[in-house]
Amino acid sequence: SSGSERGLLGLAFHPQDATNRRFFVYYTRQSDGAIEIAEYETAVGTPNVANNTAVRVIITIPHPSFSNHNGGTVAFGPDGYLYAGTGDGGSGNDPGNNAQNINALLGKMLRLDIDTPVGQVPAYNIPPTNPFVGIDGADEVFAFGLRNPYRFSFDRGGTNQLWVGDVGQDAREEVDIVTNGGNFGWRIMEGSICTPGINPNCTPPVGHIPPVTEYV
Repeated sequence: SSGSERGLLGLAFHPQDATNRRFFVYYTRQSDGAIEIAEYETAVGTPNVANNTAVRVIITIPHPSFSNHNGGTVAFGPDGYLYAGTGDGGSGNDPGNNAQNINALLGKMLRLDIDTPVGQVPAYNIPPTNPFVGIDGADEVFAFGLRNPYRFSFDRGGTNQLWVGDVGQDAREEVDIVTNGGNFGWRIMEGSICTPGINPNCTPPVGHIPPVTEYV
């Protein structure tokens, strides 16, 4: 689907795409606006042309209520896993409280192991070091408390840090260094301040990691 903040949002080539021809597309599904990541492949002998049908859908995340805040980046980390930043589900102040709900896949940084056989359901495995494996929380979640992590990348200067630009609501835009299991505050915090109308007593969530930089 397209319009508002929906559409083709991201694309990532597999680290071994030169030999396995695999790449992954992040988009909003036309029928219902769900966030979807699907695997495609390039044509044999023609690496600049893609086959026009998906090999398989990797993951589908319902996004039924609002058209905005879909996130947008999908990228492979230096660990070989596929990362995806999902928006909180849309509207203002995260009315579903998705970002702070560790069992929801919206408002998160997800990390998936997609080197699985075609035909396996689901079409991914869970990295064993994801923070909620074996305990309460969705196994796919790597970090939470994000509003709309539209773009992110891994530092190529030797640190491999995951830098995320998280879109603010009214008062602040922020940049975060995302770490395994980190809580980056939304919807309780907007950047380094308490979210107006949500957190009047100004109490950050437990374990809150403030942004490394922000602007008004």
